[in-house]
Amino acid sequence: MGSRQHVRDIKSGPPLPYRDDIRAHKREYAEALDAKDPLRHFREEFIIPSRKDLKRKTLAVDQEDDSSQPRCIYLCGNSLGLQPRTVRKYIDYYLRTWATKGVTGHFVPHDDQLLPPFVDVDSAGSRLMAPVVGALESEVAVMGTLTANLHFLMASFYRPTKDKYKIILEGKAFPSDHYAVESQIRHHDLSPEDAMVLIEPEDQDRPLLDTDQVIRVIDKHAAETALILLPAIQYYTGQYFDVKKITEYAHSKDILIGWDCAHAAGNVDLQLHEWNVDFAAWCTYKYINSGPGGMASIFVHEKHGRVEKGENGLGSEPFRPRLSGWWGGDKETRFLMDNKFIPQAGAAGYQLSNPSVLDLNAVVASLELFNRTNMSDLRKKSLELTGYLEHLLLTYPLDATPEEKPFKIITPSNSGERGAQLSLRLKPGILEHVLQRLEDNGVVVDERKPDVIRVAPAPLYNTYTEVWEFCRVFYEACNAEA
Repeated sequence: MGSRQHVRDIKSGPPLPYRDDIRAHKREYAEALDAKDPLRHFREEFIIPSRKDLKRKTLAVDQEDDSSQPRCIYLCGNSLGLQPRTVRKYIDYYLRTWATKGVTGHFVPHDDQLLPPFVDVDSAGSRLMAPVVGALESEVAVMGTLTANLHFLMASFYRPTKDKYKIILEGKAFPSDHYAVESQIRHHDLSPEDAMVLIEPEDQDRPLLDTDQVIRVIDKHAAETALILLPAIQYYTGQYFDVKKITEYAHSKDILIGWDCAHAAGNVDLQLHEWNVDFAAWCTYKYINSGPGGMASIFVHEKHGRVEKGENGLGSEPFRPRLSGWWGGDKETRFLMDNKFIPQAGAAGYQLSNPSVLDLNAVVASLELFNRTNMSDLRKKSLELTGYLEHLLLTYPLDATPEEKPFKIITPSNSGERGAQLSLRLKPGILEHVLQRLEDNGVVVDERKPDVIRVAPAPLYNTYTEVWEFCRVFYEACNAEA
């Protein structure tokens, strides 16, 4: 009797953690989670395409009000984040400044400005970006694009010698990272076959790189290694590396280490300064929602960004060597045009050209949303969203064994070893059919042929109900006859 009463109490009470609630597979349960989500209001700050939008063949705006049209289920923020509603306002203010002030817009402030005058606009990006990645404001610069920034950083941090010349990276790195490392090695007239150390998964059915394996590779090549470059989150599997531990170990072997944070920035609670990371780079169009090809960012730890000045100018070793450009120069002397380069301290000194104010407005529009909350709270919701997604995938149908399911999750099961993304490897031959069924139902995910889809619920705009709905459509697609 007591057991039955307990079940009735659960069914009539507020939602319990999904692992403990027999209602977790019901839509009403997901809706109850959304109702008590303290971050749910952020969803209204984004423009979510309707299903009709995804199918329209023209961009011209018609007069029809489509606010009543059902929205798509957008689980692809790991590839391209949605557009914040305020982007249009930020860009409109920029265009008006340019139109009404011309070149004087570089220096004239406005009472209602959203960003500083053009000459100081980069400082606003650094100020808002720093808390997103756990950095000092002086350690961050919003500039360039991801791969270009990796090249600029490696030009400073990869200084090969006869004895220490190798670069360690993962064997399944995003191709752009691989190309950048390989070309840097060739630029120094070295052989990639000798100087590139690739860490490969030990089990292709489990394509992950355990921290112990990374450390073993570092041990093996430490005497000859000049630099390590790894992803904070691996783009294919969604694995979140132990940045702190691996960085500490690299330093114990006197090796500099940089991190590609493209899939980590705005996704997990990074602490780049505290973890003593030497340098990092990331794009901003994924979880940070700045738009396709939006301006990227760099991190340079304060210990590497110092600029020493003596009474008679610069000392014998005033700053870390880098590829220099005008915008990285000291602001007090920038417009003297005397060709004596004195960099700004910190990451700002790695800037080259003046930033695109148009692009930076899109970045800042999204960063302003991040700064209304914090990465700790976003990460907390993300863990719950992705955990709920995993729970539904693994426990439905209730009587199905893992071997009977038409997919396998290749992302780590430990929530601390992943971000928002789950990578699902489908059984052979069903990818195209599943993608078509998802598309027909207004679900947007990312594919990696021949058999993987990547599903990433973003805590700023995705809901528990969307996660529930995805699982329903996904199971129907997997089990339907192609």
